[in-house]
Amino acid sequence: MDSDASLKCKTPLTVLIIGAGIGGLALGTSLSLSGHTVTILEAAPEIAEVGAGIQIAPNLARILQRWDLLGELQKDGVVLEGNSLRRWSGGEEIGRTEFGGHGGVEGRFGVPLMVAHRADLQRVLLNGALRAGCTLLTDHRVTTIDLNLTKVQLSTGEWMSADTILAADGIRSPTRAALASLSSLPDRPLPTGDAAYRVLIPRSQMLSHPDPEVAKLIDMNVGIRWMGPGRHIMAYPIKGGSVYNMVLLHPDTSSTPTAESWTQRGSKAEMLAHYAGWNTTVTNLLEMVPEGEVMEWTLNSHAELPTWIHNNTALVGDACHPMLPYVAQGAAQAVEDAAVLTTCLNMVQRKEDVGDALKVYERLRLPRASAIQRSAATTRAALHLPDGSEQEIRDTQIREASEQAHARPEGDGGTKNPDMWGDRAWQEFMWGVDVVGECVDKFGKVLEEVRGVRVGRVGASTL
Repeated sequence: MDSDASLKCKTPLTVLIIGAGIGGLALGTSLSLSGHTVTILEAAPEIAEVGAGIQIAPNLARILQRWDLLGELQKDGVVLEGNSLRRWSGGEEIGRTEFGGHGGVEGRFGVPLMVAHRADLQRVLLNGALRAGCTLLTDHRVTTIDLNLTKVQLSTGEWMSADTILAADGIRSPTRAALASLSSLPDRPLPTGDAAYRVLIPRSQMLSHPDPEVAKLIDMNVGIRWMGPGRHIMAYPIKGGSVYNMVLLHPDTSSTPTAESWTQRGSKAEMLAHYAGWNTTVTNLLEMVPEGEVMEWTLNSHAELPTWIHNNTALVGDACHPMLPYVAQGAAQAVEDAAVLTTCLNMVQRKEDVGDALKVYERLRLPRASAIQRSAATTRAALHLPDGSEQEIRDTQIREASEQAHARPEGDGGTKNPDMWGDRAWQEFMWGVDVVGECVDKFGKVLEEVRGVRVGRVGASTL
């Protein structure tokens, strides 16, 4: 464990966390490790394994390493050696970003770029939180929150209070709705026009397929991104290579849009129709998906909130900055929130200062998370270009950027890569930032700004 992970909070606080998703469990882990008394309230009767593959980007892996959890996740995760960008029709490779080797991701950022099943990340965080002393209460649904008195009411009628309440209960968070209402902001989902399928294909099926191109994908620790008009597919092995994960972005043509839920069933026939005419590797993969195992959900954007906090209550993760999947940063940004919020609360000298610490958290996190949230639209446009002159220019840029990065693995990358994962400048912004270190460095100055007065030196304690 990193040396700063053993440092404890200045003032132990009682903390209520709403929601036991990635953000809530990350908070439970980090705050409990720091010495706070933490209770997570989860509405579901049990913590279920839901979702599919997610990216464990270096900015997320670095924080897991700080909490001594990265090794546990690596047992089931897959370290990606590269990302291959391919045409939709013939399947030919346009460009390739190398993540391993000389000048690779781990060498530059200190941790690898991994992919894993969401349930594996959730399990690792849950175990970490419980080991650290966090209390998890399932079947505890919050129905009312009092933002002035820092307390919540459960569906049973019981009230619970704490020094601070942290809402990590997703895009339909009642706390998000309450904060939006205070700002007179209509908080309605805005359709992007896209929907997404998620499918998982067992290793045994792929190895037995007669197409050798299908069979070899499961043993390639490489992300494959097929790009086509109005659509793209991202695919890679997870769970130690025992399952192949695919996410398929496509126009939402349903007359009754699907819910914003990972557990909504989709139609295999409709999925095959969306990708009819794509290369045979793609169509062979999709043919193997069992009936009833296609998940689909509508992709909506949500307005940026003017504030994530009120008094001693704060929003975390999708509750404050819901991320579309085009940049694969939803889990990473929720965990960054947890790490920075813990760092801010660790620096509190008196319980009366909790509100100021939450303001520092918002000042530090809102600009970065909002920039990443907005980048989704740019990424979507680049990946979904129709065939034609713009697409040809994009492909040329990807090819040139890939060749330059291969020739100069430690260089600046030269040509800007329209694929964010392959663009050196974007990698530095997304993956190279140590948000905890920045928080420690900037906390005192930002605290002065939010108070509007000069304050004395603040001790730096962090996980």
